Amino acid sequence: MRDTRASAGLATPAADLPLTLEHAWQLAEQANPTLKSAQANLNAAEGQLADAQGLLWNNPQIAAERVRRTVPDPGLGDQTQREWSVGLTQTLEIAGQQAYRRTAAEQELAALRETIEETRRQLRAEVEQKFVRVVSLQLRAEMETGLVDLIKNNSAVTRKRFDAGEDTKLDANLAEVELGRASNQLEIVAELLIQARADLATFAAIARREAACRQRALVANSELPYTVDQLLAAAASRGATARTRLPEQAARNRLGLERAAVYPDVTVGLSSAREGPGDAREKLVGLSVSIPAPFFRRNAAGIGKASAELTQAEIEKQAAGRDTRARVLTLWQKLDSLRQRVRRMDQSVLQRLEENQRLSTAAYRAGEISLLQMLLATRQVLDTRREVLEAMTDFALTRSELEQSAGWTGTK
Repeated sequence: MRDTRASAGLATPAADLPLTLEHAWQLAEQANPTLKSAQANLNAAEGQLADAQGLLWNNPQIAAERVRRTVPDPGLGDQTQREWSVGLTQTLEIAGQQAYRRTAAEQELAALRETIEETRRQLRAEVEQKFVRVVSLQLRAEMETGLVDLIKNNSAVTRKRFDAGEDTKLDANLAEVELGRASNQLEIVAELLIQARADLATFAAIARREAACRQRALVANSELPYTVDQLLAAAASRGATARTRLPEQAARNRLGLERAAVYPDVTVGLSSAREGPGDAREKLVGLSVSIPAPFFRRNAAGIGKASAELTQAEIEKQAAGRDTRARVLTLWQKLDSLRQRVRRMDQSVLQRLEENQRLSTAAYRAGEISLLQMLLATRQVLDTRREVLEAMTDFALTRSELEQSAGWTGTK
């Protein structure tokens, strides 16, 4: 019989296993339209960089001409002469436009890749927060279930004592009311859990909306694998500051490109031709240089637009750096406060209350205390457990938000 149960456990399909956070991340990345759209833009940015890295920006122009010329010859009739010419022209940029264009394309591609990574980090943070809420509600449901079982057992004792004439009708009614309240609270938590699982399934494109999340400890007492200085450094190199620094540098090079466009491009041409009658045919080789005179168009529109974009990028960079630093410091302080609160409630309050609950339950069953005293101790323990669980949930959510804001990519 034991072997049969073991075989049945091994045959459980993978779809029935609890959902892990890593699997939820994978499903969300595969289905998220924002991340897919950002990744699709990579082709355009890579193509732009490939064009900018070419030897010359302007393609050479090849021209070929064949002429049939009819020359009148008095007394002999018309003579037909076949002539041809071949030419090659190349427009050259003389003000460093190629370097500006290549650097700007490289920075725009790097900025896009950083945007994709930031989108992925943000997506993972949102999935993790929804996952944490599901886990928290699962733990809350287990807590409420334990309370219902405890009250059921106590209610059974109360009924026996009432039947024996040891307790009053008031105590019996009070026990039934307390059991109804606990059952109602359990149903409320179950409804919240259904909604939380549905939200996670919708966001991560999970087919089984009722899938449970694998339980993991909501730890708030362990030491964090980073300091606030490390988070601020990560925010400067990988967070919002990095996302705005690269576009600002690209905008600066775009402005340099537009200013360099004021200088005219030089077009150099080389040609070869054959002209004249067959017995006196001439071979012509020509070299031409042309430069447009920038008298009327000075690219003021392009320079003005690029200058405005640079100013906007500088403003966004300054604002992002200031806001990110302030947000990281605020979340760090909140995280430290939550950790201290959980530690204080867990070590100095909850342990004593749980001991009081055990003692009061034993004393009530022995007839040493009243039902009200036993229920008071039980309620104190339950309310404190709820507060601890809420604080630990807030700690996990705040930690996820902090790491996403700072762009932290280390191991949790």
